[in-house]
Order: sequence, then structure tokens, then C-alpha cells
Amino acid sequence: MKFAIVSDTHDNMANFNKIIDFLNTKKITTLLHCGDICNQETIDQATKSFKGQILWVKGNGDYHLHDIEDMIEVDLGGKKVAFIHYPELAKKLAQSGKYDLVFYGHTHKPWEERIDNCRLINPGEVAGQRFKPTFAIYDTKIDELELKILEKLV
Repeated sequence: MKFAIVSDTHDNMANFNKIIDFLNTKKITTLLHCGDICNQETIDQATKSFKGQILWVKGNGDYHLHDIEDMIEVDLGGKKVAFIHYPELAKKLAQSGKYDLVFYGHTHKPWEERIDNCRLINPGEVAGQRFKPTFAIYDTKIDELELKILEKLV
């Protein structure tokens, strides 16, 4: 199973739509969003465009979005996954030993590290505010993470 991970959209629907179109083309039907969506219209447009399920967690820019969880746990392709916005809390989740994968956002910077048997991963930012827009795709069958740079999508 392949699923995608994004964070820090900050209402940049032009970039988010490019990612969604790519994921639809690749028939990836699960998308995890690690927060800082910023408004309900972004959620509504993305939900309408994406041909699958988007799971959203709340970031510091999403204080007014009340129907979104702070953290989500999910089993995907036999992997125990948690995702949250904040790196410090993500690190604690990774250290708990309960998860195979923990994803987070907030820093806008793509990052991966291993804590015991858990991979702690930031997919970067969709918005392109501080760094080039990036997202990640994880393949549970081969245990492989691929960072995608938006401007290099084909």
C-alpha cells in the first residue's frame, strides 16, 4: 500500500492541487495532512478534488477549525502510524515504542530520523514559504519513503 503525507499547506491551493492531481494519477487513495491547513475552504476543495480519503490533524494555524483532531493513530498497510503537527510531541510518540511511523509538520523542513524501531518523518511544506514545496509517499510493501519535490513532478 502507498499513502501520501503533506503538511503546512497554508492555503496554497495551487500547490496542493498539483499534489492532489499527481496522487490521483498514481491512484494513491490515502493522504495524511500534518496540520497548518489554515481554512475550511482548503479542506473543502481538497476533499472534493482528491479521489480518496484525507485525514487531517490540527496545526497552530488551524485554531479556528474545531472538527479536526490534534493527533491521529491509524493502521496503514500493516504499519502502526501516528501523525501530529508538532515536532516535540511527534518525538514523544516515536519514543513510546507504539508506532512504526510518526509524521509531523510545523518546521516546514523535510526531515527523517530513526528512534529505536520508529521512523520519525516530516514531509516538508506544501506552501513553499520557507523551502521548496515537498511531500512524501510511503510504500508499506517495501518499507520505502520517497520525498517528492513539487517542481520536479512528472
